[in-house]
Amino acid sequence: KILWLKHGDLIGDDTDAHVDTLARFAPDNQIIFQGCQDPEDDHFTDLSAMKEELSHLTNVNNKPYTLIELPWPDAVFEAGTDQRLPATYANFLFINGAVLLPIYGVKQDELAIQVMTDALPNHKIIPINCAVVVRQFGSLHCLTMQIPTTEQQGAL
Repeated sequence: KILWLKHGDLIGDDTDAHVDTLARFAPDNQIIFQGCQDPEDDHFTDLSAMKEELSHLTNVNNKPYTLIELPWPDAVFEAGTDQRLPATYANFLFINGAVLLPIYGVKQDELAIQVMTDALPNHKIIPINCAVVVRQFGSLHCLTMQIPTTEQQGAL
């Protein structure tokens, strides 16, 4: 079963809205997704539309998912510019028994940690400050996706 989202663009994102910055499958038939609770933020309309789309999705057994909404982090900008960076808590990384959660040194970090702790009680939540990493327009999950093959490593 293929699930497709039509909404979820992030300002500053150079990936054309890779889903790992927006919504992620999790244990217990959950989808943990990046919400936007600030009606004044430029992302509010599109992420609200994505939330509505997610509410209609079902798994292979036609059961609806339990949706877990992550808080929206304060805007993160490239130092000395007005270039907004695609900071999102949804770009977390599952590892053995734990989840590495990107944080950005903003007030919503603690709430994001709590949401993840509640959603994933069998995992240790390990916050990692990704304020520097997001300058490359990605975060933890993005960092792990493109591992070069042996042939590509030899060409480097």
